[in-house]
Amino acid sequence: MCDLSRNVLMMIFLAALGVSTVLLGCEESTLPSVTTPATTSAQHDEVYANYAVACDHHLASRAGADMLAQGGNAVDAAVASSFTLSVVRPQSCGIGGGGFMMLHIPEQSPVFLDYREMCPQAIGPTYYVADGAPSPRYGHHACAVPGTVAGLLRMHETWGTLKRSEVLAPAIRIAREGWAADATHVHAVGEFLRKGKDRPNLQAWAGSLWTDVMGEGEVAVGDRLVNEPQAKALELIAESGTFAFYEGPLAEAIAKTVEAGGGVLSRSDLRTYRPELRAPIVFESGKNTVYAAPPPSSGGVVIGQIFGVLEAAGVGALAHAGHLHTFIEASKHAFADRAKFLADPASLDNIQSLLDPEVFQARAANIKDLETFPPEHYGTAPTPNEDAGTSHLSVVDSSGMAVSCTETINLSWGSCVCVEGFGFMLNDEMDDFTARPGEPNAFGLVQSAANAPQPGNRPLSSMSPTIVLRDGKAVALAGASGGPRIISATSQVLWHMLHGADPGTAVRRPRIHHQWMPNVVRCESGMDLTFAEMTAIIGHEVEGVEGRLGICQAIKVTEAGVHAACDPGKGGRPAGG
Repeated sequence: MCDLSRNVLMMIFLAALGVSTVLLGCEESTLPSVTTPATTSAQHDEVYANYAVACDHHLASRAGADMLAQGGNAVDAAVASSFTLSVVRPQSCGIGGGGFMMLHIPEQSPVFLDYREMCPQAIGPTYYVADGAPSPRYGHHACAVPGTVAGLLRMHETWGTLKRSEVLAPAIRIAREGWAADATHVHAVGEFLRKGKDRPNLQAWAGSLWTDVMGEGEVAVGDRLVNEPQAKALELIAESGTFAFYEGPLAEAIAKTVEAGGGVLSRSDLRTYRPELRAPIVFESGKNTVYAAPPPSSGGVVIGQIFGVLEAAGVGALAHAGHLHTFIEASKHAFADRAKFLADPASLDNIQSLLDPEVFQARAANIKDLETFPPEHYGTAPTPNEDAGTSHLSVVDSSGMAVSCTETINLSWGSCVCVEGFGFMLNDEMDDFTARPGEPNAFGLVQSAANAPQPGNRPLSSMSPTIVLRDGKAVALAGASGGPRIISATSQVLWHMLHGADPGTAVRRPRIHHQWMPNVVRCESGMDLTFAEMTAIIGHEVEGVEGRLGICQAIKVTEAGVHAACDPGKGGRPAGG
């Protein structure tokens, strides 16, 4: 279709909707909605008087809320919830993985702890390149040094108030006494079976997780699952702290398991691992100050860029197709910058230059109401890898202390290697590096050479735990799972909440996603057809998806109380009091 015909059709189309062709200048009240929120469900969305915990599994939310009921604080709750997720969401996260945690203490600036997995000393840029080289995605060569235990215990020892044994008790009890398989777990077992069709070793690698937690591939909703080996691992951590995992019996078991499969993650790598406190990415949004994740997370910078362009363009609520077009264009610029500039913090220069308001003004001014552009208009670097087996939790306690935490083992079921005798899966985080330059990653994307594996480095991530303050108080928290969709989901949910939506509505609203490459707008099935029609006329390629574009847990604090929402996509439910 020629440009003139397309523009004429667009103006006719918009006129039929009663929308001005100067889309970005319209008043919100005159515009048709492009989303249809799902029916409110108290199961996934609740207001509490004093405190709340939102996880993607109800037992993890309950474990955190129990810590608060016992007089603990938000850190105690987050740590208890995380260890519980290690048991009940073994496909997504756990003590064999890593993560990021943002903490706000009332009357103090938020702090950010990076406990992302780390490249072993024996692996360098060419480790996975030669013909016949091992896989960075499956098996014993895919495992980076886990950081979750070090990170959680660092946070607990510094800011927690309950005993270590108390915050680990719920996870130990659930692992030993059992829990019911839900639809999310059954689906994940199906994914494992699909992976195993061409990889006959996977079931043997998965060890006790295959037999006890996956039921040898025959799990139904409601089946009772137990993980006695992980209960033993968690008891050792409760007794001896980080020593048990990084120097003691768990370190020995990890090294032996990896070595038995030919991998190189060593006891020395484990012994030298340390979590890192980093300065958050900070930017203003209206009357709010947003504290977002810094590198090795790409989330804070990308969210900051998207917000910056939306602010510069005068976008309020994402209420109509023109606003979403602006969101897409802002996302394409931001994801292109992500690919070109972001990697391990040791590889970066001036991050703040990527959050320049003048750049946002220029980008907003160059967005055309009736036009989009090919990928090279936004950038030329290839896109780096993503994480998919991930879980997010949000906590606010009665004092106003807040925690936003995202953790992962990378792809679903991580490396598919279970630590012998201790019932937890090791990550496959080496695939988050540019393991094989020029080849597509697990998401079919070509990776950037700036993110190549180097001893001691941490791979780039999309995990985006975020806290928003107003007048020094936490008013909104969000984060998500879902690879690159984490960033889009977190951006949209936060933007909705900061423009009047309650977290239940913000989480349930259908979402869009564009990560620059591939050059496709992904659109949830609940989005009104008018948006898909509009993007097709403008020139966006639109791909509908049946599932959720990211799984988000969010909390908003108002005069009415602490409002927590869990994304229905993984069946999570909040808890509080």
